[in-house]
Amino acid sequence: MGHWKTYHPAKKIVMIIGGIIAGIGIVALIGFVIMWLWNGLMPKLFGLTVITYWQGVGLALLGRLLFGGIGGGNGDSGSKHKKRQKMSHCESAYEADWEKYDKWWEAEGKASFEKYDTNEDPDVEVVEVEEK
Repeated sequence: MGHWKTYHPAKKIVMIIGGIIAGIGIVALIGFVIMWLWNGLMPKLFGLTVITYWQGVGLALLGRLLFGGIGGGNGDSGSKHKKRQKMSHCESAYEADWEKYDKWWEAEGKASFEKYDTNEDPDVEVVEVEEK
């Protein structure tokens, strides 16, 4: 998909109408799926009453409000680019940290670990447990 600004006005109108129709279709489908699942499970499992289609749509909306927020995003077309920039910054910082770790490991970490692993450290007491 290209940028929204480059589309012909007629194509924009078709896309908006198609989006509205798709949104209505998705809401209708979700309402029926929730109604079907509820009516198939809840009365038999918990003795609850059956629900109507509109109650299923209401449950979907309630679930979205409670667990998903409102809307699909912040609408900022540059948000993906900003996230990518932020991630690349994090990755470069992560790589820099690993370079520091590698230098530390070669300077003193490896020797400390080998000393610990062979129990040459006098401060560490090894207690052996007898099996019964």
